[in-house]
Amino acid sequence: MASWFTRRNLLRSGLTALVLLLSALLVVAAFQVASLDREIRSRFAGVRWTLPAQVYAAPQELYPGLNLPLADLRHELVRLGYRPVDALEGAGTFVARADSLDIATRAFGFWDGAQPASRMLVRGGAEGIESISDLGTGGPLDLIRLDPMLIGSIYPSRGGEDRVLIKLSEAPELLVQGLLAVEDRAFYEHAGISLRGIARAAFENMTSGRVRQGASTITQQLVKNFFLSSERTFRRKAKEIVMALLLEAHYDKAAILEAYLNEIYMGQDGSRAVHGFGLASSFYFNKPLAELKPQEMALLVGIVKGPSQYDPRRRPDLVRERRNLVLKTWAERGLLREDELERALAQPLGLSGGARGGVERYPAFVELVKRQLRDQYPEEALTNEGLRIFTTLEPRAQEALELRLLADLPELEKARKLPAGTLEASGVITSVEGGEVQAVVGGRSIRYAGFNRALDSRRSIGSLSKPFVYLAALMQPERYNLATVLPDEPINLKLSKGNVWSPANYDKKLHGSMPLYVALAQSYNLPTVRLGLDVGVDKVQQAFAGAGFANVPALPSIFLGAVDMAPLDVAQVYNTLAASGYQTPLSAIREVLTKEGQPLKRYPFKVKQTLPEAPVFLTTWAMHKVLEFGTARSAYSVIPASTRLAGKTGTTDDLRDSWFAGYSADRVAVIWVGRDDYKPTGLSGATGALPMWSRLMRDLKVRGLDDTPPAEVEEALIDPASGLKADERCVGAVSIPFVAGYAPSESAPCAGGLLDKPADWLKEIFQ
Repeated sequence: MASWFTRRNLLRSGLTALVLLLSALLVVAAFQVASLDREIRSRFAGVRWTLPAQVYAAPQELYPGLNLPLADLRHELVRLGYRPVDALEGAGTFVARADSLDIATRAFGFWDGAQPASRMLVRGGAEGIESISDLGTGGPLDLIRLDPMLIGSIYPSRGGEDRVLIKLSEAPELLVQGLLAVEDRAFYEHAGISLRGIARAAFENMTSGRVRQGASTITQQLVKNFFLSSERTFRRKAKEIVMALLLEAHYDKAAILEAYLNEIYMGQDGSRAVHGFGLASSFYFNKPLAELKPQEMALLVGIVKGPSQYDPRRRPDLVRERRNLVLKTWAERGLLREDELERALAQPLGLSGGARGGVERYPAFVELVKRQLRDQYPEEALTNEGLRIFTTLEPRAQEALELRLLADLPELEKARKLPAGTLEASGVITSVEGGEVQAVVGGRSIRYAGFNRALDSRRSIGSLSKPFVYLAALMQPERYNLATVLPDEPINLKLSKGNVWSPANYDKKLHGSMPLYVALAQSYNLPTVRLGLDVGVDKVQQAFAGAGFANVPALPSIFLGAVDMAPLDVAQVYNTLAASGYQTPLSAIREVLTKEGQPLKRYPFKVKQTLPEAPVFLTTWAMHKVLEFGTARSAYSVIPASTRLAGKTGTTDDLRDSWFAGYSADRVAVIWVGRDDYKPTGLSGATGALPMWSRLMRDLKVRGLDDTPPAEVEEALIDPASGLKADERCVGAVSIPFVAGYAPSESAPCAGGLLDKPADWLKEIFQ
């Protein structure tokens, strides 16, 4: 009897303990569920996504009279993701004919207002655009802007999530219904989880001894992407199920589906994670989601199963098989007709952007944008607030610069018998008016966001410094002018530490006396050093500073280029020369808008005259002679001789660096060629950077400089041998510009100007 009571008491104690344990577990579970509920409501109801700043190129403006051949306009349309068709369809299509284009433009919200979609007829030819008219009304159109290219984004360095937000109403119906047909057919019937799917997955996982199936609904997939990790454990799966039920309890199906479309992981672009169908459409097809064809939507839906496994650029055959399976599923569900299915199955994958693709097309330029924004906005505003940044990048100029570097570097290596990949190069293009940076290339790996030589590689600039020595002299018109005769004689300069500096000309020869402009055109070192010493190091420093670069050492060696500058720095100082002495800090940014489209910060021109116009005009005149008969004369074997340009070659000791910087009426371009290990390249400025620059300016169809002098400049006929006024009958007399009031009044008897006794410097020019 006692043993029976003992057993009964033990049973009661055990049941009590079990009840208490279960109660405790329920309390803990309730707290956990409450905690998960708070997390869902706080995070999902607030700012739901990291919204990186979107960076756009400058829009292509179209207007009658624009020097844009129709062939180039067609290329621009294709670059923007417009599709050639036989008859206009929706926005983003065009019809090409021999002398016209029908274009259905996309709507776009610019910084100065929204531009609606339109249909227009553009007439023209090889010479450019003749007229633009509205296809609906037939009325003329004065100006149309194409939607700008999305060239990059600024996203957090950790995580690197990037996305382009879309609304559910903006998503194509076929995409939405097709997604549900493949991923979650019972989406509108379940409460967040599928019991049948869970049972099936549980059986498979138990029999295999590990987690192999997830049976996740779209709600569960959203929870996993938004709140959880991708680890395959029973604990994580249980948490996912609870959170899916809670999410469905608080939000309707439309909100959940819209969130899924924007959150789901769709692939990797280097360090950047591509999230959502909006960005995936641009990443894989270079066009908005609304313009996708059935086969393209099916590819994106197919990728959802596993973006790493189904990477269309790495495994095209596997992805094509997956895409076709999705298309057949759609047909079985009645989403596609049989003829639509057959057409879609026959199409190629149609990916854009080559092996890598992606929106980050121009990392060197985007890096410049980031730096210029850094002092204006906190990091979180750039990476989380969805700013829209409109830049100055001109895609045609960028493409031309890239093509030149990619095409010409292998030729230079072959000519110098260097191993492939030995040489590096970088370049910058700016607009003369406004100082807008139009193109930046940081190295031959143009899509690699690594060391940006255009911004960070500060190398000696060689003879690129000489124009500022001559400018400093010409700013003293009472002492110097373009006809001032300079001696080309040896010089030994004792430095402060007792060392002796004995510069020499590049060709190790002496050339006799010559006019100042000839010394610059031929880039002779000895006349330049003598002039610099006479003018003074401080005056040369001031000339550099007036052009926009103040970090010039107080050493005589700066006369020959002992100044370390990056290509962007060089572009700044040469841009000031090209702009007649008006300095504008180079800018890569035009406008910044909030995600609601409100202007956040304007970037007006900051133009100020920092150098006198007349001496700058004289310097440009002399720099034109560099191309006419000086060290860059080979440029006119590529560029039409009627195109007046100015520029300067630059070569450093032992041929380590090859530079050319120059400008036209509308553009400044700087090219650097060298080696990252600082070893000699065997290339001078004339044999390395100059050929690239010449072909670039030819490709850009630049406008020639206007040779009309400003009011402060007068011209006079000069005897070059003496630098004095010449009679118009003198053989060899040259018309040279002077600062008004400072032209020579004393006449010369044509000394050295006769053809039978030309001066030494004249012999070399005509040889």
